[in-house]
Amino acid sequence: MEIEKTVVVPAPASRVWELLLDPQVMGGCVPGMQSIQVISDVEYIAEIKVKVSFISAKFKLRTTIVEQRAPHYLRTEGTGEDTSVASSLKQTSEIFLAEQPDGQTELRILVKVDVLGRLGTFGLSAMKTKADRMWDEFTEKLVARITGTSDAAASGVKVTQAPAKPPAAAKAPVATPASPPVARPPVARPIDTSIDAPRPAPPVVVQHEAAAPVDTWWSRWFGRSHKRESTDICIEIHRGDTVVKVLWPVEGASHCSQWLRDYLVRQE
Repeated sequence: MEIEKTVVVPAPASRVWELLLDPQVMGGCVPGMQSIQVISDVEYIAEIKVKVSFISAKFKLRTTIVEQRAPHYLRTEGTGEDTSVASSLKQTSEIFLAEQPDGQTELRILVKVDVLGRLGTFGLSAMKTKADRMWDEFTEKLVARITGTSDAAASGVKVTQAPAKPPAAAKAPVATPASPPVARPPVARPIDTSIDAPRPAPPVVVQHEAAAPVDTWWSRWFGRSHKRESTDICIEIHRGDTVVKVLWPVEGASHCSQWLRDYLVRQE
C-alpha cells in the first residue's frame, strides 16, 4: 500500500526539519504513539497502537533514518510486529520539504507499507481510510506545535534514552608462572675400548682386560673384536692378561702388512 499526502505548515523548512527529528515532538504528533526509545541519533524503537475496524494492534516499531539531506529530504525504514494479533508490518517513508515564497513550507510525505497477518486481511479501502484519519490528526498536531497552541511534550508519550552500553572492562594480563628448570640426567657415553690408529703409522694401545681363550695363534693376531663391528683391520696381540689392539683402515692394508712383517721379525 502506498500513501502520499501534502500539507503546508506555517514555518521555514529549517524549523520543520528540526521538529521532525525531535522525538518529543513526533511522539506527541503521531496518532496512537505510546512510547519512544532513542537508540541513537538515527535509530528509534516506538510502540504505537493502531485500531482498524474491530481489531486493535500494538506494534513495536523499529525505525532507522537511512538517508537525510537537511533540511529538504528524509528517508526512514522500519519494521514492527504484534504477536497478540499475529500481524507485522514493514514501511518506508520519504519526507520532502520545500520552502514557499511566503516563508511557509510544503511538507510532502510518501509512505509504502506492507501489512501482513490479520490486519493484512482488511481491504485496501479500509486501510487507506485509517491512514487518512491518522494523517489529518498528525498535521493538526504538528501545526499546533509550530504555532505554539499546544505542547507535544504534554501528550503523555514517554520518551526514553536507551541505556549506554558499559565499556568493556580491560582484562588484566595474566602472569604465566615461569616453568621450573628441568634437570637433565647425565648422558652415559659409551667407552670405546679400541683406538683407531692414525694414518699411516698405527699406534699400539695397551688395554688391561681378561684375555679371551683362543684356539690358534692366528686368531690372536687377526681376530676381530667382539665389541666393535668395523671394516678396519683389527689386530689383537695377547701377552698374558694384556691385550693390545691395533685398528688399521682397509685402505692402508699394504702398510698394515709391512708393519706386521716387521713386528713378527722383531719377535723372533
